[in-house]
Amino acid sequence: MVGWQNYRISSFLGNKKGHSNNSNENSGRGSNSHDDNAPHTTVNDAIQDDMELDYLEGMGSNSSYNIAGAVNLDAVGDSSGTDNHNGLSMASDASNKLHPKHFLTHHDSTNNMKLVNGSMFEGTKILDIESNSESDATDEAWIIEKNNDIPDGGFDAWLVVFGSFLGLVPVYGLFNSLGALESYINKNQLVNEELSTTSWIFSIFLAVSCFSTILTGGYFDRNGSVVPYISGTILFLSGLIATANCTKVWHFVLAFSLTTALGSGMLITPLVGCVATWFLKKRGIASCLATIGGSVGGVIFPIMLRKLYVEVGFIWAIRIFALVCGACLTASAFLAKERGKEDAEPFNSRKEMISWYLTSSLNWRYFLEPKFLFTALASALAESSLTASSTYLTSYSIFKGNSENTAYTMSAVLNAVGILGRYIPGYLADKYVGRFNIAVITITASALVNLIIWLPFGGHSNALWAYIIIYGFFSGSVLSLAPPCVGQISLTNDFGKRFSTVFFTEGLVTIPIIPICGAIIGQATDKSYNNFIIFTSMLMLAAAALYFMARYSVVGFKFIKF
Repeated sequence: MVGWQNYRISSFLGNKKGHSNNSNENSGRGSNSHDDNAPHTTVNDAIQDDMELDYLEGMGSNSSYNIAGAVNLDAVGDSSGTDNHNGLSMASDASNKLHPKHFLTHHDSTNNMKLVNGSMFEGTKILDIESNSESDATDEAWIIEKNNDIPDGGFDAWLVVFGSFLGLVPVYGLFNSLGALESYINKNQLVNEELSTTSWIFSIFLAVSCFSTILTGGYFDRNGSVVPYISGTILFLSGLIATANCTKVWHFVLAFSLTTALGSGMLITPLVGCVATWFLKKRGIASCLATIGGSVGGVIFPIMLRKLYVEVGFIWAIRIFALVCGACLTASAFLAKERGKEDAEPFNSRKEMISWYLTSSLNWRYFLEPKFLFTALASALAESSLTASSTYLTSYSIFKGNSENTAYTMSAVLNAVGILGRYIPGYLADKYVGRFNIAVITITASALVNLIIWLPFGGHSNALWAYIIIYGFFSGSVLSLAPPCVGQISLTNDFGKRFSTVFFTEGLVTIPIIPICGAIIGQATDKSYNNFIIFTSMLMLAAAALYFMARYSVVGFKFIKF
């Protein structure tokens, strides 16, 4: 069995290639003899910088480790089972810097190694020992991970993805169907209320859904998904059933914006987090396939509700909707399970337990990492823009002269196209382009489609249909790529906490966004809707810029898969 041995990076060197044949220089712990002009550096050089490096022992004698960047290594402790002739050869010059907390991890059961960066990586080259061929550093080479037990596939793993898919049909599906609820209650129960007032119902719903994820993030990482999943399901369904009987704004706020939203937020972390525990390299495509459930729900629910409103009325329409959601969540409970966790060490006191959950649920220190800060803000702005657009799209379509049936169909088509918009970018992100790169491209395209098609030509029915198809595709990745982007800059064991913190940030941003959009639309004129389109487009462009800044904080302007 190959074991782990700790080493530390000592210093940056110049461009030195080749191998030393002088084994005497390589022997002896703590040897400080080093020639700056020597062609080779060994693991016994003096330590100058205190940077951690994990080193895989068990390699054969005379093995050399090809690492991007020029560094010296020195063993911390004995290198049991490792020949002293093991050395280091350079894959790039000193301009390609190696930053703190890099890791070496093995590919598989063979004695192959690969550089994995846990902090910052400037796109240097990696020489893969298995194939001995040079390739660009990928996002996989940057992930903070040395857990090689993650299966990244298999029947059980894909069954979990299917379970997550079923659970996200009602959870994310409701997010994508808010327009079907908003347009109905504004014309019936709340017909006498201002749009800027009723918009608070949906703003609070989205904000509470995001805020409440922090209640389950730390618990999920420590104890698993059972308790938050059951609690979230009960609250989610209870809130929907209560929503059926609402007639006033405060009724909707209590039942829908608070109770349903609280349950929704408690469900998001275990449903998304369970997938992250089964996948690493394929996390992008796995997460995208799971979140397709939201698009499926967004296709089915608006059409279903529209038909039920006419046939059985609002009350029974919402009750039947709750029954469908309950069936999906029940099936998901048996399938969407995280990989087995080690039993957590018991707390010494209730005070310690409360302190741990409070500090782990929302760790402000995460925001001291530029890559995390930019990613959280980017995800928040992109989702706020997408939610605002989809919420008011139905009302916009009716305002432009389309029938209610056509308007609801447009909402369904938007989500149907989003299925491809989730899968294809996720596949390309994992296989070729990189998750952050795809996020920048698709979100920028979403903003441009708003400005080029929706803004000038939205009043034309054919142009509006073209817009819905194109926008639905590009915006589909907003929700699906956020989890793998967060996972790329997080350890799997910390994913729940960091992902819930991102959602908390989204809640802070969402609180003012939807009411602002409602106020911009106001009395619903051509000018006000145009201002609304411009506003949501600027949010998308800002999100794309922030995703790019997150990428730049890690790899700079390097044209690499990230």
